[in-house]
Amino acid sequence: MEHLQHVDGTRRAGRGEVLEVLDPATGAVVTTGTAATAEDVADAVTSAAAAFRGWARTTPAARGEVLARAAVLMQERAEEFVTAESAQTGKPLRLAREFDVPGSIDNVVFFAGAARHLEGKAAAEYSGDHTSYVRREPLGVVGSIAPWNYPLQMAAWKVLPAIAAGNTIVLKPAENTPLTALLLAEVFTAAGLPDGVFNVVTGTGPVAGEALVGDPRVVMSSFTGSTAVGRRVMEIAARTGSRVHLELGGKAPFVVFDDADLEAAAQGAVAGSLINTGQDCTAATRAYVQRPLFDAFVARVAELMDGVRVGLPTDSTTDLGPLIHHRQRDRVAAVVERAVAAGAKALAGGVVPATAADGTDLSAGAFYRPTLLVGAAQDSEVVQEEVFGPVLVALPFDTDDEGIDLANDTPYGLAASAWTTNVYRSLRASAELQAGCVWINDHVPIVSEMPHGGVKASGFGKDMSAYSFEEYTTVKHVMLDRTGVARKEWHRTVFS
Repeated sequence: MEHLQHVDGTRRAGRGEVLEVLDPATGAVVTTGTAATAEDVADAVTSAAAAFRGWARTTPAARGEVLARAAVLMQERAEEFVTAESAQTGKPLRLAREFDVPGSIDNVVFFAGAARHLEGKAAAEYSGDHTSYVRREPLGVVGSIAPWNYPLQMAAWKVLPAIAAGNTIVLKPAENTPLTALLLAEVFTAAGLPDGVFNVVTGTGPVAGEALVGDPRVVMSSFTGSTAVGRRVMEIAARTGSRVHLELGGKAPFVVFDDADLEAAAQGAVAGSLINTGQDCTAATRAYVQRPLFDAFVARVAELMDGVRVGLPTDSTTDLGPLIHHRQRDRVAAVVERAVAAGAKALAGGVVPATAADGTDLSAGAFYRPTLLVGAAQDSEVVQEEVFGPVLVALPFDTDDEGIDLANDTPYGLAASAWTTNVYRSLRASAELQAGCVWINDHVPIVSEMPHGGVKASGFGKDMSAYSFEEYTTVKHVMLDRTGVARKEWHRTVFS
């Protein structure tokens, strides 16, 4: 049995129920451990609170040095991260090795430098008699809850700006995917991060998650997950008046104008909808295609999807692994079945595969074929609600106005893309699509230097980039008298 908690620099067992980490591809048990209870969470918060004063007083350069050493150690242990991430999530090794792990290491490298570049307004005499300047200071103990779809990357997105800015943190990973978050904490401890600055509590949302958000010593809660749970986080945080940072669900539109490069759009739609088996809040889920290109687009997308190799994550030829568990696979299948029953048609997929292309038995895993649907109504479940699986629905539009209006016609606003060779259309789409990120002629790429976050029901606040420091710091105005006069001119408003 493995210790699934990392508190005050040390791995330990939780006081709660036994947890099993399962391989979604085979159903085999990867490891077991005991869950964090409310008492375990309180211990972690106590550790973080005790470490805050010392860490907050550490110079930005010293904090950056710890992050830089951690990046080196992560690179040395990269394959260990790859293996753990694939085993607990079902990601193909290729995806973990080429996307999740190197992307997370790059995040660490970025924040190692960004720690030394907290900027504020220039000091000046705005009143004439005083010098004003701005301090950007850490908040205190941050409580963060990360999801299961990108366990390592989401942990990095939360931990790095928090500790680079001088905060301490208690991270709760999803209870079914804690392994790489624990490895990350071990690496930072080995890199010289003081005990208590970075703690991990592995437990369920209703127990560990709610205890973390509700602890009055936690001054900020950062959550990535569903919109429904995000609202619950806000409700709990409101009781203590703590700050909230939310990255919630998405239903990203993929808008193809009639002058787009058809092959590029089709390739982008397949890659953008199937990344991480579609378990990505920014994944392309709704393709709106101007009518002159619609038939050719869906035919090509269906052809490309049929060529995607579904198989075991450990097979180097696998393109698409399983969903996170059978419940999620069955939920995705049920959404597709209801869509077809309501009149939609599956041009590709829509089935649970029994075997891989090479005959490997896939029946024990949570696999689902890449699926393209047409004929669904704009107000249908499959168009309006997050499916979180390898499912793309395509709908035609006529005018540019209609295409943008349809793209904006959901509660979500995390990401979107537009496909066109016309500069004016691209400028209009980038301005009018309601999303925190808009790609032009691509879908999904992210970089450490640029912010990630949503609008509308997709939440608020930014991950990555220097903008994330706005979430994890407070701005303090300092104003110094420069006259030495005892009785100031403004005192006449009080003294006659």
